[in-house]
Amino acid sequence: MHRLTVLYPPPVDEAHFRDHYVGTHLPLAAKLPGLVQSQYSFDVASLGGERKYFAVFHADFESAEAMAGALGSEAGKAVAADVANYATGGVEMIHYPLS
Repeated sequence: MHRLTVLYPPPVDEAHFRDHYVGTHLPLAAKLPGLVQSQYSFDVASLGGERKYFAVFHADFESAEAMAGALGSEAGKAVAADVANYATGGVEMIHYPLS
């Protein structure tokens, strides 16, 4: 299993982020080919005190190749194109194999 994690720093407008993310972005992400499961949260806290991220998203795929294929697909391109519509704080994407 291979996981893509997307970390979102605080946006300019948290209410707009939530509305767009749930109403538009998550339905787009659900169409990624090969997506095994996904999870997200707006309740991101830091053990160090300062809140660095507003939201987090996890997407699991069978392999790194499956993830790369999904991101390069038409659905993946639509997901990527939508990010600028809500993530005014930017985005950080990481991926890794699950043990």
